[in-house]
Amino acid sequence: MKEKLTIRPYARLITMLGDQLIKNEIIALVELIKNSYDADASWVKVSFVDFNTDFSVKSTSKIIIEDDGCGMNAEILKKHWLNPATPDKLKRKKEKETTDKGRIMQGEKGIGRFAIFKLGKNIKIVTRRQCIDKEGKFIDAGEAVEDVIYYNFSDYDDNFLLENGEEKELYIDNLNVFFEEVVPKEIDQKKITLGTTEIDRKPYGTKIEISDLKSSWTVTRIDKVQKEIGKMQPIFSKDDFSDFHVWIYQDEDVHIAQDIYKEKLTTCLENKSVFKVKSGKYISETNEIKFILNEKPVHLGFDDADIKGLSLFTKYFKNESYKTECGDFEFEFYIFDLNIDSDNPSKYMLDQDEKKIIKEHRIYLYRDGIRVMPYGDPEDDWLRIDMARGTISAGAFLSNDQVVGCVYITQNGNPKLRDKTNREGLIEEGKALEDFINVLQLILKYLRKKTFAQYLIEKKRKADIDRVKKGKPLEIIENAKKQYANDENALKFISNFEASYKQEQRALHERIDRTESLAAVGLSIETASHDIMLFVKKTIENQDALIKDIMLGGDINRDELLTRLTLVRGNLSMIDTQMKDIQLLFPSTKTRTKNIDVKEIINKVYRLYMRAFAENNISFQIEASTTPLIARTTDAVLLQVMINLFDNALYWLKTISNKREVLVFVDGNRQRMIFSDSGPGIKEDDTPYVFEAFYSGKGEEGRGLGLYIARQLLDKYDYTIDLAEFSKDKLLKGANFVLEFIREVQ
Repeated sequence: MKEKLTIRPYARLITMLGDQLIKNEIIALVELIKNSYDADASWVKVSFVDFNTDFSVKSTSKIIIEDDGCGMNAEILKKHWLNPATPDKLKRKKEKETTDKGRIMQGEKGIGRFAIFKLGKNIKIVTRRQCIDKEGKFIDAGEAVEDVIYYNFSDYDDNFLLENGEEKELYIDNLNVFFEEVVPKEIDQKKITLGTTEIDRKPYGTKIEISDLKSSWTVTRIDKVQKEIGKMQPIFSKDDFSDFHVWIYQDEDVHIAQDIYKEKLTTCLENKSVFKVKSGKYISETNEIKFILNEKPVHLGFDDADIKGLSLFTKYFKNESYKTECGDFEFEFYIFDLNIDSDNPSKYMLDQDEKKIIKEHRIYLYRDGIRVMPYGDPEDDWLRIDMARGTISAGAFLSNDQVVGCVYITQNGNPKLRDKTNREGLIEEGKALEDFINVLQLILKYLRKKTFAQYLIEKKRKADIDRVKKGKPLEIIENAKKQYANDENALKFISNFEASYKQEQRALHERIDRTESLAAVGLSIETASHDIMLFVKKTIENQDALIKDIMLGGDINRDELLTRLTLVRGNLSMIDTQMKDIQLLFPSTKTRTKNIDVKEIINKVYRLYMRAFAENNISFQIEASTTPLIARTTDAVLLQVMINLFDNALYWLKTISNKREVLVFVDGNRQRMIFSDSGPGIKEDDTPYVFEAFYSGKGEEGRGLGLYIARQLLDKYDYTIDLAEFSKDKLLKGANFVLEFIREVQ
């Protein structure tokens, strides 16, 4: 015969739901304040009563949390408050999405109330229910009685295994909780003062008194409580008339005024941030990203080259048709420059106090206007930015402490992004959270690789101009020689310094030249290696077949043997040609200046890219004047320039579905050439930076060195490379580069 059993939780479940599940006292207090918010309170007063001056705890210390919310009555207390995991709020949220004040209820698990037991063992709850009219709406009146609940667990140890030091098997239903109904005296209509304002206390609400406190408190911890409460609602909100305020008191004195902290932060955000990203929105259905960047609208999509060029995109999202599960969300970011040189100050420079304020904040997450903790804490890395900076490249990411932001989600719009039971972030299951984090990382990476990179280039340009204004090093040295012409010791020192400077300058230039050469070799080998390995493989296969046939014995067909050997010879010849072209890039060849037919170099580079062009349906055409274009330079210089142009064209042409073509016009009469493709072209906001070092329109796919090195190399021979400016030089609709060569008199 089957026996019917019941589940009977041990009393220590209270410890698990309260003391162990809730991370710290700050989160515990915030959970209780959230309950007041859900109850439509307009204010909450948290009082630390009878503590020492330094907030150390006395035996008589109490924490009192009082509000003017809708309160509870006997039925609610007995049916819902006393029962763990009550579905009351969950049901109410399904029946009605908002409270009478239009708030979205935060709690739904029915265990947030156990945060009380993180704070202390002796609890008294006094509550008075707000009256309801016939239509079920709250009215401005309180019920005739106050309801009081008493918990006193001081006789038990923290794990509810001992009572008065004696070991006992305690279940939840063994614990005594007392209830009484009394005439209203604590929650009644009267004048009270909050801060500097005297208000009428409503005849309804809740008051929680916690004593026999578990934790030690300090001024620092109270300050942190104050700051965390200040962050409970969006930190960027400028609404000073919010319908929900929290006050912290020590006995009869207000501890900290919240608006001072917020005012300093707001001043930094508005006046010292390099970039303000406002009105941001991600639309999951179409993978659209929209925001206002320093008053300029930006509209991106997963099909945008700036997004597709990021390594995160290719690794996680794969292609633009990826369907995210996180839902739509909104965002705001303020980006700072923490590395402004005091020798070149700007309006964005932060003093030490301002840096401290900024570094106290990170990117916060708010659901329906209430913070999801602990996201936004300085020690929290929920977007995994610090981890990526440490394992990939610090320079590829905005640092956590230079971005202050808010991300906004909703319960209706983001149902798969759910809070953990312990109130420490979102549940890590399924792919909704991964999608959410990766979309945010994508936005932040774009801002670093594009927007902030452009800012750093302009910053460097300004610094270079300032250095020129202050005088070049050699000019300063010459001026010093004149100034100290009669001082033999000073002149000797200046001369030694000059010699040392020139020696270091020569070494630096040699290092730069070698780096440029190695960059060219790397790119060419990367391009040619596939073809070379293909020819090597075919050669080995043919040789293996010949060896096998010979080992079998019998008569040898001379014609077949000749055919096989000719194939081997052809493959080896192709490998030889490819390697000779690559060798032209080696540093040992760079000094061999001579007259070079530019068209021949173009054809050599095309051979490197022939297979890749064919695989991607890219047509190649070269047109030339009857007069050859001759450049007085080295093979290495021209090869590197052409390789970069071909490589860029290949990358961008692969991003379009229309006709793919490359057209090169070589004009020996005018000593110039135009390299053109039918790709998406160069974005207008990229054009001032395409020849700058380490800036790439390809996102993280690009090295940002190719065009920079090409211009540097050509400049050494007084040749130039620029984007086509006039319509007559724009042969195709994509990128058009004009290379000008000076005809030397022979």
